[in-house]
Amino acid sequence: MKKAYKTEILLSDQQQQEVNQTIGVCRYVYNLYLHTAQEHYKETKKHLSGYDFSKWLNNVHSKKTDHWIKDVSSKAVKQAIMNGDKAYRNFFKGLSKFPRFKKKKNQDVKAYFPKNNTTDLTVERHRIKIPTIGWVRLKEYGYIPTKAHVKSCTVSCKAGRYFISTLCEEDSSNVVEAPKHDGIGIDLGISTLAVCSHHIQFENINKTQAVAKLEKQLKRQQRKLSRSYEQNRSRERGEFCAKNRQKQLVVVQKLHARLANIRQEYIRYVVSVLVKTKPAYLTIEDLNVKGMMKNRHLSKAIAQQCFYAFRETLTAKCVEKGIELRLVDRWYPSSNLCSNCGAKKTKLSLSERTFTCDNCDTVLDRDFNASLNLKYAKEYTVLI
Repeated sequence: MKKAYKTEILLSDQQQQEVNQTIGVCRYVYNLYLHTAQEHYKETKKHLSGYDFSKWLNNVHSKKTDHWIKDVSSKAVKQAIMNGDKAYRNFFKGLSKFPRFKKKKNQDVKAYFPKNNTTDLTVERHRIKIPTIGWVRLKEYGYIPTKAHVKSCTVSCKAGRYFISTLCEEDSSNVVEAPKHDGIGIDLGISTLAVCSHHIQFENINKTQAVAKLEKQLKRQQRKLSRSYEQNRSRERGEFCAKNRQKQLVVVQKLHARLANIRQEYIRYVVSVLVKTKPAYLTIEDLNVKGMMKNRHLSKAIAQQCFYAFRETLTAKCVEKGIELRLVDRWYPSSNLCSNCGAKKTKLSLSERTFTCDNCDTVLDRDFNASLNLKYAKEYTVLI
């Protein structure tokens, strides 16, 4: 079984320069491939494959200009080209939108390093050996297993911090424990992240005081960054202004990363609590998040809940623990059905937080009633 481990690394000044140079070259090559592929398609109406572009880049382009491309790892450059090729192919298949150029401030480019020699990607308790970079110190000791077979790694930079993600080959022989519960229905929402059928609910982490304080700081720092761009329009562009603006950009990136880490860690905590109860199955609803985001009054609150990340994390954990994960259709009326008698309520507005059945006079919390309906749903799709 393949499993990825991501952790922060501590780099020296020279290693930081090498990693930044590799990431910068990968970003430049990716954007160059997108531009060249667009021009090639306009002229010939055919897609320029990544292999053809790689041959042209090595044999023609890098010999005439941009000689610094060969100063970094060739495998990292080749992987950046293949990523651009995959983005175009997914667009032609209708799986994704048209690929866009990478920007330096977004920090969405990663440097790929495969295992070329037997000594590459050797893992010790406190360090790992990266090809062309050398030994790198790990911030979290013992997180990456030393006995696992590491096949490749990816180095990325976010908010001034460097991370490594290693792909390891591990033994997939996991012991499946006997379930203690018959099943759990999980109803996701905005006021609370999740309400479960076994009388446990998880609060919305975005309504806590710590997150609200960070949101306020982020708003203030974003205004400060925006003023620096506005002031630059009325004066000559100088090196001093650019350095200050880059410092302020890192401040904003750190706040964004802090908020993202809080939400991601809370989702992992919720999933861990659900899995530790050892249920026979877990049932969730196939939410139409894209359609829900069209509501401009609730779009920000929906985006902060990270429903897709919750589903992906829950799926991965269920695969690891051998728990059946059921997915109910998005049109299933979980909130309108009575969990006691099965009668359907024709009208139920979002402001009504208590469900009252007109048939059997059952009074339940709206979200808890929906979780019970998801638990006992008969029509579902088994994800794993």
